[in-house]
Amino acid sequence: MTDGASSKPDARDSHTAQQADAGAAREELLAVVLNELAEQMRTGGAADLSAACRAHPELAGELRSLWGAMMVADCLASDMTHADSSAARERASAAEAAIAKAEKPATSPPSRQTATSTTGQMFGPYELLEELGRGGMGVVYKARHRELDRVVALKMIRHGASAPASELVRFRQEAQAAARLDNPHLVRVFEVGEQDGQPYFTMQFVEGETLAQRLAEGPLPPREAAALLLPVVEAIQAAHEQGVLHRDLKPSNILIDRQGRALVTDFGLAKRVEGDSSLTNTGAILGTPTFMSPEQAAGSRGRVGPASDVYSLGAILYQTLTGRPPFQGSSPMETVLLVLEQEPLPPRLINPKADRVLELVALKCLQKPAELRYPSAAALADDLRAFLADEPIAARSGQFSQVLARWMRETHHATVLEHWGLLWMWHSLALVLLSVATNWLQWRGVGAPWPYVLLWTAGLGTWAAMFWALRRRAGPVTFIERQIAHVWAGSVLTIALLFPVEMLLGLPVLSLSPILGLTSGMVFLVKAGMLSGAFYIQSLALFVTSLAMALMQRWNIPFGITLFGVVSGACFFFPGLKYYRQRREG
Repeated sequence: MTDGASSKPDARDSHTAQQADAGAAREELLAVVLNELAEQMRTGGAADLSAACRAHPELAGELRSLWGAMMVADCLASDMTHADSSAARERASAAEAAIAKAEKPATSPPSRQTATSTTGQMFGPYELLEELGRGGMGVVYKARHRELDRVVALKMIRHGASAPASELVRFRQEAQAAARLDNPHLVRVFEVGEQDGQPYFTMQFVEGETLAQRLAEGPLPPREAAALLLPVVEAIQAAHEQGVLHRDLKPSNILIDRQGRALVTDFGLAKRVEGDSSLTNTGAILGTPTFMSPEQAAGSRGRVGPASDVYSLGAILYQTLTGRPPFQGSSPMETVLLVLEQEPLPPRLINPKADRVLELVALKCLQKPAELRYPSAAALADDLRAFLADEPIAARSGQFSQVLARWMRETHHATVLEHWGLLWMWHSLALVLLSVATNWLQWRGVGAPWPYVLLWTAGLGTWAAMFWALRRRAGPVTFIERQIAHVWAGSVLTIALLFPVEMLLGLPVLSLSPILGLTSGMVFLVKAGMLSGAFYIQSLALFVTSLAMALMQRWNIPFGITLFGVVSGACFFFPGLKYYRQRREG
């Protein structure tokens, strides 16, 4: 365990408890060291990854891997926002250079001073009884205040008075954040002080175990899981109302006392936000990879706020239902990328006994767009209470307005369209000109297929190549953009093949032109699922245009293709204008 206190586990589960404690301490140390590297970058310096690897040789492999993931996440998030290609390449090169430098054999690690006091010694007015746990930054002792005869958990910095300034600042921030909170399910801070240059603070001593230790034995029964987490969620809501984000919620930071009460501890990555009702903050990758939100995994490009804690609470609920976190890669880097790009498996696919209602609650918390999660921890608590009372939950609401809103929302991939905004506006003009030229040839009585073939194959193909070249100049192309490009290329090929199909069937030229609307409508239908539900409107408009083109052809009205050009041009122009403005404003 990393903070607060619990008694040593029973002999029957001591092995699993020790494994959980060791894993939690390792994850916390990784988070602390990585944040120190990120702080070096944020203050304008160069992150010394090789020095961090030498100082923590036992973590060197994971540090290199996770630092690389941070750089990948930063570049990915930057590409999805407003960075130019040269800046992205510079960051990628810097990341590769730092990782390559860290790969060099490390010299023998420097000696590190541990906490100045050991078990059985006196520390100011406290007698240190036993060591309870070590984390990335601090060590926690069970201690007794001699005069008050009160048993407390005493936390001090592992490196003692020689700790670097960044650790001292973080330690004081943790003490201040925890001390200002007042909730029966948050571990209370009693005293903050300094003894012989060694900062420390004392907390409520909790006799029991961590949630991580309990989950080492497997998933919890659904009602037990909901009843256990409800006060935790309410405590986090109380922290948010008092201006504190936890940012490192995980099972090892939830203590369970002998009466079965859950208490939240370890505010080592907490953030105080003053004068900001939204409680948001932009920072580096913070937290434990398996429980961090996508915006935390996106590093300095992510907006971290109360919704990030809601995500972590959902990840904890997910593990209580399945016995494992929602994302767990073979390395920290793989885990971060899973958090950024993949969707969690439904809990009942992992544990068929998982409750369907709690599954909905957990998956709502784990939505990648923050606006699709519960708007607050209080709303999550309301659904947990409703579940325990066998009442309908908000996550299961079937109101048409909410269903429509989910259909029409943007996905977390939609920001790539900021690279396409201006190009889409030019593409709309190209479509209108191409369609008008086609109808002009038709009006002039050109019946041979070859002018039309040249116009829609050579002309459209040349523009498609120019379009793609211009997009590549705007910055690195993401995976989702390659998928969209393949769909678009398929539609261009389909249009080009309509003319050979007409000739093989002996049909007059442009007889199959209504298929243009069907093909383009299908492309926008794919975009609706991958990028934004708003494209369902464009898809419907193009399907209707296809029917209108068929009727105009039947009634010998020779402007069906012009109609297609105008409608399809509008389908590209208005979204293009939106995302172009969005990029300019950003």
